[in-house]
Amino acid sequence: MLTQIVTLLIFVAIIGSILYGRRLIKTEKVDAVFGNPERAKGGTHWVIVGSAAILLIWLYYSWDIAKAFYPKSANELCQVAKINDSLMGLKYQFPIDEREFKSTSIIKIENKNLKKIEKEIQNTPDLNDEQKIILLRFISKTSQLIPLLTNDYLMEANTKSKIKEMSEEIRILSSNFKKKDYPFETEADKIERLKAVSEQGGWGIIKVQSGTGSIENTIEVPVVPETNKGLKFHTAAEDLKVISDKFFKLRNHNSNFKTSIKGLKNEIKLYRESLDDSEEIASDYAKNIVKIARRIEFASIYPPGALDEMQSAIIEFDNLQKSEQGGLRLIDIILFPAGTIVASGPSCSEQGSGRWLPKPSDTFNKFILMSKPSVGYKNIPLLWIEMMDVSSIIGFILPDWIADILPGNYPVHTKDGIVKENFKGKVLKIVTGDFKLFKIPVPYGHIWDSFLRVFLGLVFGIIIGVPLGLFMGLNRFAKGFFDPLIELYRPVPPLAWAPLIISVLGIDNTGKVFLLFMVSLSIMIISARAGASGTQLSKIHAAHSLGASKRQILRYVIFPNSLPEILTGIRVAVGMCWGTLVAAEFLAGTTGIGFVENVAKKYFQYEVIWITIFIMGMLGLLFDVTLRKIIDKTIPWRGKG
Repeated sequence: MLTQIVTLLIFVAIIGSILYGRRLIKTEKVDAVFGNPERAKGGTHWVIVGSAAILLIWLYYSWDIAKAFYPKSANELCQVAKINDSLMGLKYQFPIDEREFKSTSIIKIENKNLKKIEKEIQNTPDLNDEQKIILLRFISKTSQLIPLLTNDYLMEANTKSKIKEMSEEIRILSSNFKKKDYPFETEADKIERLKAVSEQGGWGIIKVQSGTGSIENTIEVPVVPETNKGLKFHTAAEDLKVISDKFFKLRNHNSNFKTSIKGLKNEIKLYRESLDDSEEIASDYAKNIVKIARRIEFASIYPPGALDEMQSAIIEFDNLQKSEQGGLRLIDIILFPAGTIVASGPSCSEQGSGRWLPKPSDTFNKFILMSKPSVGYKNIPLLWIEMMDVSSIIGFILPDWIADILPGNYPVHTKDGIVKENFKGKVLKIVTGDFKLFKIPVPYGHIWDSFLRVFLGLVFGIIIGVPLGLFMGLNRFAKGFFDPLIELYRPVPPLAWAPLIISVLGIDNTGKVFLLFMVSLSIMIISARAGASGTQLSKIHAAHSLGASKRQILRYVIFPNSLPEILTGIRVAVGMCWGTLVAAEFLAGTTGIGFVENVAKKYFQYEVIWITIFIMGMLGLLFDVTLRKIIDKTIPWRGKG
């Protein structure tokens, strides 16, 4: 229901925003010339159109729209796929989906193989004349096996009877398939089927595995037929499979053929046994000839016209089952783009974009489950809030040495085993967080861990990189001294540093934050240096002439002119930090978005992979939007001279 409402709202939003945009173009007065940045401001309605279009494409190609509006369509298509699966083997024997009879194709291939071996034998100098004569005789006898199978007069009456019987069974199936009450289900069978339907769950439904707290999917597509139409196709598929199995067990082996092939195989066997090690080439040719004879033996080769009646019955049933699908075929074509539901034996699965592109509804449900502490991912939620005592935060921030530098000694127990606290002991409890105050909500989980690592790495990079970059842009010594150091490590990809840093600093947060600090530091230094060195000289001269000091020039002229470069550098650094963090968490980590994606890819958990991609995109967007707001507030003069 929710997906249906969202889909309708998306259509309304797209149409409404386009109409609003067209009306706005007609009524809005635009004085700005082409190229003026003012022309690109606003346009929230186009943001809505773009975002809604992306979501609509996701809903459509993940087949979530089909699931929302026709939730039983996948189950019905599963039953249709079972019929197609049963028909596939039979249709493969006839010029229905293929260009020619399977018998014709096999005969052409094996005759070609025999001619190829015959030519090789005649042109091989390693064989003597006697060996060539014997091998060519084997080829001749093998080629004579085929007419024994394709001769209608040699075909046994029992084989003809069985083919006719199977053809009649297909025609009876077609006749029954047309009837509305087919498959003549009894009340007991119906109760048993409905019970199985209630137990199998829905299409791609998500559930929590009891006891372990981990998330798992049920089968992709429920296989037990849920509707009368599905039951009709399911039953017909089972009947057709029985006929198909009977057909492929049948062999057109008349007495002449059996005698000939048995004699040929025995003759080749005796010949190979008579050869010594020096005649290995002749033995190999004889072996290849008998392989062709065996392929002919096990192939379904029949006289021309022997299977015409059966072919006609199969075509009749195939056309009938397509017509009986009715509106389901239209649903399949329109709402299942780039694929469909396919069957393999008793099970069904999604084949196409719906398989690798998770449905938004399933993805959202899994995200909710993974965010709960009771489920989470590897026993850690994606994002949750826990109540933490302020004392723990104080103990984390304040260093323990504050208590150590105070005069006096820590309390010592008395002979009665009592410890009386003194001032130094009380300070130690404060700096270590060993006290109770009040609790505040604190976020934790995989998302928070990744967010905090990026934030800390970025902050440290800004704190150190911006002053150093400004210093290098204004001082010859600083530029000459630090520039080689920065340029030495900057071109090296962050992943090249990751193994070394993680090995030295460990797989916990310290190593990851330091790696992100290295990534952001070089970007911030270069941005700040470019901003400082790019300040217009006329502004600096004007400040000097007005009597400004060096500090005032730095504070009111150089730094404001460097801000656009610095803030742009921060936006670049954010993207680089996210890419580096995910890679670092791939290499080593027990928490974080990269860790979740790394584990998910090993188990082909596509929903989880897409969740991590979406989360990274949203967090990156959050950083970028925040920086845009900061840029608009702090440097409104940007681009205005």
